[in-house]
Amino acid sequence: MPSLTWFDAPSPEQVDEITDLLGGAHEVDGVAPVGEAVVLRLRPGATGSAHLLAVEGGVLVGYLHLDVAGDADGNPVAELAVRPEHRRRGVGRALVEALLERAPGVRVWAHGGHPGAVALAARLGFAKVRELLKLRRPLADLPEAVLPAHVALRAFVPGRDEEAVVRVNARAFSWHPEQGSMSVEDVRRKEAEPWFDAEGFLLAVDADDVLLGFHWTKRQSDELGEVYVVGVDPDAQGGGLGKALTLAGLSYLRGQGLRTVMLYVEADNAPALSVYTRLGFATWDSDAQYAR
Repeated sequence: MPSLTWFDAPSPEQVDEITDLLGGAHEVDGVAPVGEAVVLRLRPGATGSAHLLAVEGGVLVGYLHLDVAGDADGNPVAELAVRPEHRRRGVGRALVEALLERAPGVRVWAHGGHPGAVALAARLGFAKVRELLKLRRPLADLPEAVLPAHVALRAFVPGRDEEAVVRVNARAFSWHPEQGSMSVEDVRRKEAEPWFDAEGFLLAVDADDVLLGFHWTKRQSDELGEVYVVGVDPDAQGGGLGKALTLAGLSYLRGQGLRTVMLYVEADNAPALSVYTRLGFATWDSDAQYAR
């Protein structure tokens, strides 16, 4: 069995090994083994995490990330990956058992419904408590975006619009365990990412430039874009602004030469699923969160 060690902050060399392991798992499975938040927590200076490394024969064979602060309900949240050539040797089980010793009430993400993750969850007494659907649609044949009266669209301005976006985001996602807690520092951290595009961060404002809603788009690859976040202030909901913002963002991504767009939506969010289905999105994959 590998040796297991917790770290509050991995060294640059360890981060390189973790990144290599995650990349290898992504290539074999066709889906990233951890979410974007974990990747950001591997950046220098990031806090709030614990990192469990499984090493065998000098090789990193498994990695587990623990979000110590956890979700909005205070549940610690973990994600893990095992190097593909070292699977079916008990590495994943060893990681989760060590995790349970440290955080008994933890919730664990399994991305893409990997059968190995589903089987491990069952063996260790975990049950699915949350599901995040991934939807896709081609960027051809888009309906026109029709904004409500007296609403205009403009691009996000770094250094000026962060606080307004965080305010509207908190109101729009007060119910969401992760999205609702986005901070100004989170926005600025993402502004430093290679994919960030201020022109594709669309803000809906009134005549006084007060923010009513936004559509933050993201380029995943040369062909795939993402509806990263669509947020509408509750006071501005009900007039079609969310639909208009969504379509405006899709049109922007199409104008960048992308051919397909994807998004994440909670499986139990029936109103959002209804809207996205009417806009031509269909389910193609899902992530699940497990708890004991």
